[in-house]
Amino acid sequence: MKKAKKGVTFNHNPLLRSELPAWRPRFVLLCLLGGSVALVGRAAYLQGVNEQFLQAKGESRYARVLEVPATRGKITDRQGDVLAVSSPVKSIWAIPEDARLNPSQTRQLAALLEMPVQDLNQKLGVEKDFVYLKRQVSPELADRIAALKLPGVHDQREYRRFYPGGEVMAHVLGFTGVDDKGQEGIELAFEPSLAGKPGSRRVVKDRRGNVVEDVQSIRLPQDGREVALSIDNKIQYLAHAALKQAMTDHKAKAGGVVVIDAKTGEILALANAPTYNPNNRVKLTGDQLRNRALTDTFEPGSTMKPFTAALALEKGKVTANTIINCAPGRMTIGSATISDAHPHGALTVAQVIQKSSNIGAAKMALSFPPETMWKMFDDLGFGSPLKLGFPGEVGGRLRPAKSWRPIEQATMSYGHGMSVSLMQIANAYQVFARDGDIVPLSLSRLDTPPVHGSRVFAPQTAREVRQMLEMVVQPGGTAQQANVPGYRVGGKTGTAMKLVGGRYANRYVASFVGIAPISDPRLIVAVMIDEPTNGKHYGGDVAAPVFAQVTGGALRTLGVAPDAPLKPLQVARQGVTPVREAM
Repeated sequence: MKKAKKGVTFNHNPLLRSELPAWRPRFVLLCLLGGSVALVGRAAYLQGVNEQFLQAKGESRYARVLEVPATRGKITDRQGDVLAVSSPVKSIWAIPEDARLNPSQTRQLAALLEMPVQDLNQKLGVEKDFVYLKRQVSPELADRIAALKLPGVHDQREYRRFYPGGEVMAHVLGFTGVDDKGQEGIELAFEPSLAGKPGSRRVVKDRRGNVVEDVQSIRLPQDGREVALSIDNKIQYLAHAALKQAMTDHKAKAGGVVVIDAKTGEILALANAPTYNPNNRVKLTGDQLRNRALTDTFEPGSTMKPFTAALALEKGKVTANTIINCAPGRMTIGSATISDAHPHGALTVAQVIQKSSNIGAAKMALSFPPETMWKMFDDLGFGSPLKLGFPGEVGGRLRPAKSWRPIEQATMSYGHGMSVSLMQIANAYQVFARDGDIVPLSLSRLDTPPVHGSRVFAPQTAREVRQMLEMVVQPGGTAQQANVPGYRVGGKTGTAMKLVGGRYANRYVASFVGIAPISDPRLIVAVMIDEPTNGKHYGGDVAAPVFAQVTGGALRTLGVAPDAPLKPLQVARQGVTPVREAM
């Protein structure tokens, strides 16, 4: 490359000798002036016309909108006794970036939170802007932690649900989660009413998350509504205690008790076993959670026989005194044979119910078309959920009539080949307690109970069957242990073998469904004991005593006047060997 000649400067470079066009500097000047005007105009617009933009950007760096939690509504029984209530608690949270704790502070905080130091360090070591250290701690503990003045560690107000009834009400109420939202039972079913609507408020926070000024309330919280249940607290305790004792006495796997007010359709008690404590769910299992009275089904056994008799009476096939030949205690239908637990000879229709004859029930069932029997079952609420609004409620199993074979129609007359829930069978017995009609069941307290329901049988038919049910608890019947001193009661026992792997095994479900008092029914009480293993498995031995205990206490709690003398009932229960119902 040649060197430039000496004496030639940069300003005398030949490339610069040509002059620029006259318009070019003017154009550049206009562009600069236009840009300046645009910037001034934009600044004026943002600061004078659309000042909200800059305010929003500024506030985003220091202002926050906080949610103000609403208080969850109380749950009470029909008398106003509190069954579930929310109490204020606090949650401890941290900003990991700001929570620079020395070893001594970490040990102090871990001790108060009752957690290993290693777990606390792990929580504080995550790359997040927010982390919970522990939820739902007592306000006293939160105050002790706040007194340590640890950097980056804060608390916030929450609510925790408390259930005074503990395990007694567990399956009715269910429980809420850590965020105070319903997870099971009434808490889940009535979530929209109980939860309410949270409010909000705008605050000013510093960079460490501390609220330095409360600016304004945006929306006030709307507390949840109180829910009054149909449950009677005292009757629920009676049912729970009687069921718990029966489970222990008979070494049973599970059980349930349902008590219904026959006048209104309100559910006064709903007890299940095994149960759990909703206030302490550390060791909660699936079996404990199941509300068996609504979510489990079983073959109802002989508790279905009164419906078969009622249908035969309603259709004019028989009267209460019609003789049915049940000898020799066995009956062959096609290739199958059914039998009674004890052979009977000629029995009246009333005696078929009293002594629980499978043969007598089957002969009545086979006297009318399958469609007629299916319609009755459907009218009684079998085969579909009762729509109580309770989570997990099942409808049981009732196949279409067109698929029934004669043997299946015969066995369904005494409760085999179909499945029901305990609540369904209790609901169906309304037809006998209410002179032939059924009203919808309710878990909520009713201020104006229904007067009339859906009619299934004529009043006279229902009264005749009710008299048969009273015979069941008298001498010669299968449930003499169901008697309640001072009251006329009636009901029907059920004993059904369980299906295991598609075959019937030596495992039983014992049940009893009864009405009291017979003269003017007020209560329907249904009892189910699953797999009793202590030597007895018949409904009259296992479930009937539970009925007597619960019914007697419930009638006295409700102030129902006795309708029978005490002495004859006491004599009737002594020294009489009960008749076993056929399975």
